[in-house]
Amino acid sequence: MITFKTLDISDKGWVDRLFQKSGYRGCEYSFAGTVLWAEVYRKTAAEVGGFVVVRSELGSPSYLFPAGEGDLHAVIGRLKAQSEEEGVPFVFYAVDDESRPKLEELYPGRFHYEELDDAREYLYLSESLRTLAGKKLHAKRNHINRFLEQNPDWSFEEITKENIGECYEMNKDWCRLYGCDQNESLRQEACAVDYAFEHFFALDFRGGLLRAGGRIVAYSMGERLTPDTFDVRIEKAYQDVQGAYALINREFCRAFCKDVTYVNREDDTGAEGLRKAKLSYRPAIILKKYRATWLGD
Repeated sequence: MITFKTLDISDKGWVDRLFQKSGYRGCEYSFAGTVLWAEVYRKTAAEVGGFVVVRSELGSPSYLFPAGEGDLHAVIGRLKAQSEEEGVPFVFYAVDDESRPKLEELYPGRFHYEELDDAREYLYLSESLRTLAGKKLHAKRNHINRFLEQNPDWSFEEITKENIGECYEMNKDWCRLYGCDQNESLRQEACAVDYAFEHFFALDFRGGLLRAGGRIVAYSMGERLTPDTFDVRIEKAYQDVQGAYALINREFCRAFCKDVTYVNREDDTGAEGLRKAKLSYRPAIILKKYRATWLGD
């Protein structure tokens, strides 16, 4: 039996080293992508044959598609054997468009794939988010222009040890305003956000904040996921500050995403308004995800 463990910050080195060998652009494929949501989704991890394997015990045990280097067929075989020993279905909870071809090549016709509509990830060309050029993004430029007109003293700052406490206070105020304690999805997200602030520098995150009248009105943070992709993990803005979301998005990408091709702004959680907003930025890639269930020998 494979022994899975709860990850702590000391595990970041080996976990990210193995994740990076596969180069997957999905948001789960980093240490941060695992630990931020470990409590919510009951995630643990293990190194198996040169691969990092993440296990979720939310409901019946299931696995993230392995990332690393070595004999992938043997690793999947061990996971299948463990599921059989435990008397549960053998399931990968997140196979995406990048990993599915590998699974189908190794096990043609042996898995049933169910697309997870709420889990699609939106990847954008970094240049597009930095410039907002073209007619299709004209509305975004208008939102930003309104913000600039109403807040001529605005500023963008990198998140540092000197201002991260102030940024966290803004986040707590945001949660009070928008009812994080009354909405299950926001409550779960708040746990991830707390971890991100507590371990921001150890996670090698980069972050930026937006001020208007000296007050923080928006912030964003994330990490380099692959050589060509930056992942935006968390972004918050006051909803009554027109253009704040559009401007923090643009300024963050200008500051931290100049040397990558893609920016992964993650999924829409099935929220129709969020889905509409993400589509309005014209994604270059919509990364589909699937629940893959073993059909039997």
